[in-house]
Amino acid sequence: MLKASIVGGSGYAGGELLRLLLWHPHVEVAQVTSESLVGEYVHLVHPNLRGHTRLKFTSAKQLEPCDILFLALPHGEAQQRINEFAQMATYIIDLSADFRLRDPALYEQWYGHPHAAPEWLSRFVYGLPELHREELRTARYVSGVGCNATAVNLAVYPLFRADVVDRRRGIVVEVKAGSSEGGHHPSPDSHHPERAGVVRSYAPVGHRHTAEVIQEMALGGEPPAVHLSATALGIVRGALATAHLFLKEPLTERDLWKIYRQAYDQEPFVRIVKEKRGNYRFPEPKILAGSNYAEVGFALDESAGRVVAIAAIDNLMKGAAGSAVQCMNIMLGWDEKAGLEFPGLHPI
Repeated sequence: MLKASIVGGSGYAGGELLRLLLWHPHVEVAQVTSESLVGEYVHLVHPNLRGHTRLKFTSAKQLEPCDILFLALPHGEAQQRINEFAQMATYIIDLSADFRLRDPALYEQWYGHPHAAPEWLSRFVYGLPELHREELRTARYVSGVGCNATAVNLAVYPLFRADVVDRRRGIVVEVKAGSSEGGHHPSPDSHHPERAGVVRSYAPVGHRHTAEVIQEMALGGEPPAVHLSATALGIVRGALATAHLFLKEPLTERDLWKIYRQAYDQEPFVRIVKEKRGNYRFPEPKILAGSNYAEVGFALDESAGRVVAIAAIDNLMKGAAGSAVQCMNIMLGWDEKAGLEFPGLHPI
């Protein structure tokens, strides 16, 4: 059994990490830190774990060496302390945005300040297994994935992989997201009377996850134009990306099926969803709650040469903790599905 610790374990993503690691067949959870809850049982803030662990929160100042360290800190904190954390563990997976972008200039453009440890950016592998599995096999440091970027990237990746998209026209995409994306700490816009029942456009332009889509969909070539808008919905978990792309040459629906199957038929956590009847004809976040699965689908507008690519995820799982554990499994040579087999619930 390898020892794993979580730095910043009081938030939603940290709680999901802990839930997954407690039932992982190859991992023992050594420590979970929270500076504001030192000495408190973890089930105080993660009540679903009551009766399953007697772990208490410790301070990061008391962190002991371990085999793998998960960083679930607020954005901007891990980069300040990465040299310290690197001394504590052989492997590090950081769930924040600090090491997702390879280019320091791109980081400064989208996050508004210079990166505190730019020399570390090239040492991290972007933690989306469907795009970087081979690099993950030999990685020691893995970045988290933006939840909205994950949904967009999985929706459109097959089309860019097959090089059928007109990159000059780029991607126009709307992401609809649940309230848990806002994190554990309440704010005026997450206050229940203000948040419940909303369909609120909160980032019509300038969403930071746009940078991850630009980076990842370049695929060694010219980065595409990406126009991303985000809308908050009155749900807790889930993100749904609906992307519009224009084709270089006319394709049929049969062609698109082939493109998506070539990309995802061997992927353990991607389900292609495009049914002719029923309520769940296209991807839908609701039935993915608590699971590491992504559902991906598409629709073709032949007259306009347009493809609508769709993906749904649980933002706390495939968009955060689930992908992190999936990356760990690959890094350490374990079954990629270990600890992640839960398929989601229906009805919910």
